[in-house]
Amino acid sequence: MLKRERQAYILHQVNLHNKVLSADLSHHINVSDDTIRRDLQELAESGKLIKVHGGALSPSFHHGNQSSREIYSYTQKKIIAQKAVSLVQDGMFILTGGGTTIIELARVLPSQLHATFISGSIPAIYEYMNHPNIDVIVIGDKISKNSKITVGLEAISRIRSLRADLCILGINAINLENGVSDNDWEVVQIKKAMIESSKKLVCLTISEKINSQQPIQVCDIQKIDTLITELPPDDPLLEPYIKAGITVL
Repeated sequence: MLKRERQAYILHQVNLHNKVLSADLSHHINVSDDTIRRDLQELAESGKLIKVHGGALSPSFHHGNQSSREIYSYTQKKIIAQKAVSLVQDGMFILTGGGTTIIELARVLPSQLHATFISGSIPAIYEYMNHPNIDVIVIGDKISKNSKITVGLEAISRIRSLRADLCILGINAINLENGVSDNDWEVVQIKKAMIESSKKLVCLTISEKINSQQPIQVCDIQKIDTLITELPPDDPLLEPYIKAGITVL
């Protein structure tokens, strides 16, 4: 693979998943760790990503206050958010994670909605605070600078003391064999606790992430109640998930 092609692949993975690990890139591209480090350094120096220990982050999500032009697959994520709103009802207690699709959901919640949103995502909390009628519960603990979400034992303990009506997660990867997966160990532990503390699990994802896998499993496919993408529910890509018993919107 030529250098130009290699760096284009790296940027695509960063935009798609918000975070990439150097070891995963090295494995998938089949080049040395030193080659990946040099690529990441060059891309960071040109402002196309943020180089961190062990990998890289997407600047569009991690700089905050991004415009729609800076959000990867913004149009698709807006469609997903609008679909997800249909599941939210007055009086509900809703646990949400972080990510750009969740932030878009927070922005399109109807002004007349009366519900309680519980989150450790700093960008999501900011959006919930601007809503006139919803209550916001903040899950406190150490902040993960990579994901802008609270992580750690105190956050997990607080989540486990709750019983939410819905858990709404933006997800990094999903397939039938491994279920939902991610690449951040601390965030995965938070997501697992959120799923365990909720009556129903709703997963939000652009279709590009369907039938993909990340290193760390979040939950089995059987745990998912509803899967929401930008695609129509009868799209052939979604048929195996419907057959697995998941409601697809």
